[in-house]
Amino acid sequence: MRDFARGFGYLLKGQRWVGAHGRQFGIGLLPGLITLVLYAGALVGLAFGADDLVGWATPFADDWSSPWLGVFRGTLTVLAFVFGLFLAVITFTAVTLLIGQPFYESLSEDVDRSEGGEVPESGLSLWRDLVISARDSLRILVRVALYGVLLFALGFVPVLGQTVVPAIGFCVSGFFLAEELTAVALQRRGVELRQRLVLLRGRRMMVLGFGVPLTLAFLVPFVAVFLMPGAVAGATLMVRDLLGESGESGEREPGAASEGAQAQQPHGSGGPYAPQRRNPYAQP
Repeated sequence: MRDFARGFGYLLKGQRWVGAHGRQFGIGLLPGLITLVLYAGALVGLAFGADDLVGWATPFADDWSSPWLGVFRGTLTVLAFVFGLFLAVITFTAVTLLIGQPFYESLSEDVDRSEGGEVPESGLSLWRDLVISARDSLRILVRVALYGVLLFALGFVPVLGQTVVPAIGFCVSGFFLAEELTAVALQRRGVELRQRLVLLRGRRMMVLGFGVPLTLAFLVPFVAVFLMPGAVAGATLMVRDLLGESGESGEREPGAASEGAQAQQPHGSGGPYAPQRRNPYAQP
C-alpha cells in the first residue's frame, strides 16, 4: 500500500504543479475541451438515432407482435447508447492525448525542466510522434477491449461478478490509463510500448495508485477535462521516479529502477522511429 499511496501522491503533485503554472494549465485544457465537444455531439447524435439504428439492424423483428417488439428494440437501443458511452469513456484519454500531442509534450518538457537536469527530446518530427502515439493507443485500446470482453463474461458469475470483477475492471482501466499518460514522457525518452509495459509492471502498485483514482474521476467527462493537464504533469513526475532520475543532473540515481531500467531501451539508430540523436537515457 505504500507504493499505492506514492502513486496517488504523484497524481496530487501533478495537479498542484499545473495549479502553480496557470499558462500550462490553460493550454492543457484545450485538447480536452475539443474532445469533449466532439464526444458530446456524437453521443447526442447516438441518443437521437439509436432507435433508427436498431430498427435498421433488426429487420427480422418487424413482424413481431406487441409488446415483444418494443421490449426487444427498446432494450437494444439502451444497450447501444450504453456501449457508445463506454467507448467514449475508454477512448477519451487516448483521443485527447492524440489531439493535444504538441501541448502535452510541451507541458511534460516544462515539468522535466522544473525538476532540473536535461530535458529529453525524441528528435522526431511532430507527424512521426503522432503516428507512434496513434499506433500505440490503438494497441492499448485493443488490449482494453479484450480485457473488457473477459470481465463482461465474468460479470455473470454470481457474487464474484458483482464484487470482485468490477474492482478488477477498475484496476485494469487504471493501469492502462496510467500507461497512456506516462507515454507522453516515455516516448520522449525513446521507450517503446513493449518496454513501457514492462517498466510499469515493475511498479504495479504505484501505477495503480496513480491510475485507479484517476479512472474513477474520469467517469465524469467534464471532470476529466480539468484533471487532464495535471494528470500529464503527475505522470511525468512518476516517470522520473520509475527511471530513477535525480532532479539535479537528470541522470539515474545509483541503484534505482532495477527492472524498469532494464526495460528502458532507445528506439535504436536503425529503426523506423529512431531519434536523430543518441538517447541519453539509454543503458550503456
